[in-house]
Amino acid sequence: MDNKDKKPTYSQAIAELENLVSQMESEEVSIDELSEKVKRASFLIKLCREKLTSTEMEIGSILSGLENQ
Repeated sequence: MDNKDKKPTYSQAIAELENLVSQMESEEVSIDELSEKVKRASFLIKLCREKLTSTEMEIGSILSGLENQ
């Protein structure tokens, strides 16, 4: 299994996204690689959104439980 097939942590995903953006901004990415970089960035953005939503819901549940005690 390739490292990119494993789901990274939120921090790892953000760091990788920053790296991808930096590469694309500095034109280090060839046209041939661009599509793959954009696909990977899209995957990472989706993963980060899911983690943020999940965390928000979990915190909301915890706070709601505290209010009901």
